[in-house]
Amino acid sequence: MTLPLLLVDDEPTNLAMLRQILEPDYNLVFARNGTQALAAVAKHHPRLILLDINMPDMDGYHVCRALKADPRFEAIPVIFVTALSELGNEEEGFAVGCVDYLTKPVSAGIVKARVRTHLSLVRTCELEKTQRDAVFMLGDAGHYKDTDTGEHLWRMAAYSRALAEAAGWPVDQCNLLELAAPMHDTGKIGIPDSVLRKPDKLTPDEWALMQTHPRIGYDILSKSDAPLFKLAAEVALYHHEKWDGGGYPEGLTGKAIPESARIVAIADVFDALSMKRPYKDAWPVEKSIEFLKEGSGQHFDPELLAIFIRILPSILKIKAEWDGREVLHG
Repeated sequence: MTLPLLLVDDEPTNLAMLRQILEPDYNLVFARNGTQALAAVAKHHPRLILLDINMPDMDGYHVCRALKADPRFEAIPVIFVTALSELGNEEEGFAVGCVDYLTKPVSAGIVKARVRTHLSLVRTCELEKTQRDAVFMLGDAGHYKDTDTGEHLWRMAAYSRALAEAAGWPVDQCNLLELAAPMHDTGKIGIPDSVLRKPDKLTPDEWALMQTHPRIGYDILSKSDAPLFKLAAEVALYHHEKWDGGGYPEGLTGKAIPESARIVAIADVFDALSMKRPYKDAWPVEKSIEFLKEGSGQHFDPELLAIFIRILPSILKIKAEWDGREVLHG
């Protein structure tokens, strides 16, 4: 069943008016004061709240503050519908967390339009979260058999975004790359455990098998025409190519390698070196950067690597933020 809208007003005539406007299109629940409103939110978890301000026992500002302070309910959009028309009242409404402010008497058309707009934004946020969850699951699937962690996936994705921004990519493409990067090793799901987890040097046959994972990832991700998955497929296929042509699977050189993959290659290797894994300690940042420099013009795009080194303070800030999360959660 679709989650309801919550209408909160101490005046029955105002509730009746809003009910008449909205009931044909939405499932509604009602509250007559702030205490009832908070109870209704806990019980029904509404998609959106239309909230009066002047009410007995607890005003609308107090209710909104309480909702925004509760992680369970902070994302529920609140529209104030009130007779308070002074600029200061409206400013306080937005300060406590409302998404919109309507003054009485209200127009039926405006109420419908504002509700429709904010519900559309809620759906967009839900879709973005669903998409992000799907990205993480695909990325995690690629590393399910090895020692990489979720923190690695999102940390290197954040590095990739930062490098793309510094290289002049448009914001929307930077957003896509941050979501595409965690899926770079999706194809590892097709590699046997005996190869992925082997502690010794791989045999020529095993190495040939390992080199198929970019193509496997591409085959999985390219089944979608969505821009995100098209970019993810590109990154998956080419992130093991090297600037001098010594990479795989196609042995591309220089700028024939898509820039997305050249960016992710730098971010991925830096994070792999500077993170602790079961089989190695984390390398110091200076040692990791020296390793990258040694690969400039061979493994890595020299121009992008120079940019990465230039923005190293931003990269280290991202690293510190994610390292802090690992301490808190693990």
